[in-house]
Amino acid sequence: MLQFFSKYKPFALVLGILSVIIIFGIYNVLKPIPKLKVWQPSEFDPEVVDSTLVHVKKYHTINDFSLINQNGAAVTHTDYDGKIYVADFFFTTCQTICPIMTDHMLQIQEELSDDNDILLLSHTVTPEIDSVAQLKKYAVEKGVDDNKWNLVTGDKEQIYNLARKSYLVVKDLPNDEQYGMIHTENFVLVDPQKRIRGIYDGTNPEEIAKLLEDINILKQE
Repeated sequence: MLQFFSKYKPFALVLGILSVIIIFGIYNVLKPIPKLKVWQPSEFDPEVVDSTLVHVKKYHTINDFSLINQNGAAVTHTDYDGKIYVADFFFTTCQTICPIMTDHMLQIQEELSDDNDILLLSHTVTPEIDSVAQLKKYAVEKGVDDNKWNLVTGDKEQIYNLARKSYLVVKDLPNDEQYGMIHTENFVLVDPQKRIRGIYDGTNPEEIAKLLEDINILKQE
């Protein structure tokens, strides 16, 4: 019996290795591939969604836009064609959640500095205050990479509509000021088809870690 096993030991070893490879291959084929959901307006808090969109359940995408960045250059939706990007809303004189959000955007910028297919986009909610010069000053102070991250200002109505009808991240001011906005802490993950694929608390380190993981998942789709 021992002689039999000794004779066929190399064959058994090869068979064992092949079995492991086959089992591992079957596991990889059957293992579900992670995929991010596509968010629709009906799934958001109605407070941050324009009343015309609160019941929309499919086909939502980010609208076209044309704004001005910290260098005085035009930034449009075409600059983000085919890109994954993270968007948020802030203002440079904010002393509450904005500094934390900016620090976390800087973390994302650093983590993905070598990936040219991932961009960042921050919109001011106070364009009457945040001029190009003000945005540039803020960008320099914080260490913004101009090639990766646009801080944008422009027409307040357009920014308001983007916030309420596209990214779904601001609330109306209670005093009914025209195009007045109270921004949330949310970061929005947008895919190359301009669809919302994730919402994250921009003040929460654990949420930022989840955002970075989801970006990797989205890159594999």
